[in-house]
Amino acid sequence: MQYDVIVIGGGPSGLMAAIAAGEQGAKVLLIDKGSKLGRKLAISGGGRCNVTNRLPVEEIIKHIPGNGRFLFSGMSIFSNEDIIQFFEKLGIQLKEEDHGRMFPVTDKAQSVVDALLNRLSALNVDIKTNSPVRTVHYADGQAESVELENNQLYHSKSIIIAVGGKSVPHTGSTGDGYAWAEKAGHTITDLFPTEVPVTSSEPFIKDKTLQGLSLRDVALSVLNPKGKPLITHKMDMIFTHFGLSGPAVLRCSQFVVKAMKKWNLRKVVMSLDALPDIKEEALFQEISSSFKSDPKKSVKNLLKGVLPERYLLFLLERNGINPATQGGQLAHEKIRDFVKDCKRFEIEVNGTLSIDKAFVTGGGVSVKEVEPQTMASRQMKGLFFCGEILDVHGYTGGYNITSAFVTGRLAGLNAGEYALKKEN
Repeated sequence: MQYDVIVIGGGPSGLMAAIAAGEQGAKVLLIDKGSKLGRKLAISGGGRCNVTNRLPVEEIIKHIPGNGRFLFSGMSIFSNEDIIQFFEKLGIQLKEEDHGRMFPVTDKAQSVVDALLNRLSALNVDIKTNSPVRTVHYADGQAESVELENNQLYHSKSIIIAVGGKSVPHTGSTGDGYAWAEKAGHTITDLFPTEVPVTSSEPFIKDKTLQGLSLRDVALSVLNPKGKPLITHKMDMIFTHFGLSGPAVLRCSQFVVKAMKKWNLRKVVMSLDALPDIKEEALFQEISSSFKSDPKKSVKNLLKGVLPERYLLFLLERNGINPATQGGQLAHEKIRDFVKDCKRFEIEVNGTLSIDKAFVTGGGVSVKEVEPQTMASRQMKGLFFCGEILDVHGYTGGYNITSAFVTGRLAGLNAGEYALKKEN
């Protein structure tokens, strides 16, 4: 069978690529090894599908610490605002929520998936599900055909690899595409988990002392060996039975991985500031004066509301302070140590959960070997990449999906154009 464009992978970038190629008038085949297309889309944003983010392009790039700058030229061609218009044309009304996140008004990811599938159908894109690919064939410096596990062979002038990374494997992302990229002469940079909970063997983690405790709007930092912050994120977090999780932790996780690798460390220190809106000295003065003005009141009552009760009692115990002690009896040194823990509680972490537990894969096809305006391979004619197989990774919050849609759109447009040019 001969096609103009074959897209391998039916996730966000693959669906967008197949639509873009179809809109060029190309004859398109979309192949997916799973039984359903759009499985990653259907679970994104907690099943509500965070389709993009409305922040300015500069801000979006900042939220993609893994080679986000590679997307600059692509986003000048097809931006986050274009993604919003694209979906509204398909009849999906979007609404903006905190931090610029865009969701369908229906709050149902399935409505987004259905709109994309209807568009594929209107463009007469052929779809093959339950069709794992064995390999991609190249000849004379040109992408040539796709061979399925059942030995079926499909020929094409353009092939788009959109099979994702290695995270969230139950959606079909199991790293299949790396071997096909390497076969075409591409470099795969080191793969690592990002947007992933971190692990710790601190005694209070092992004893589950704080398990299930959430802290809101804390500032969490990853420290380098000299104790200076590599990154700080101000968001919510949660203590778990194996370590730390929640938005602030997920965002810090890739910096934990990178620090361990860069300095060959077995452990990295994270610093937790539970009260980021007040400076340490001001907090000390505030607490000291409340102890002075009501010296007979117990420490626990004087500090009520400063921190969540469980965390407050934990920090008091750590500093050898009996919560029932009268405030006026407490030595200044004790108050200082407690305040330091409120502002700079250090937690040793020893890694992260594995890549298959991560939301996003770090590493992938080296962006130096891909044309940023077309997503075309610099190593092999007629080969294109899009989505998470590329070494581009962002924070959660609509940034990775924006990258997937932008790179998918460019790959589809240019693969279609390349195939139709070859025909003439």
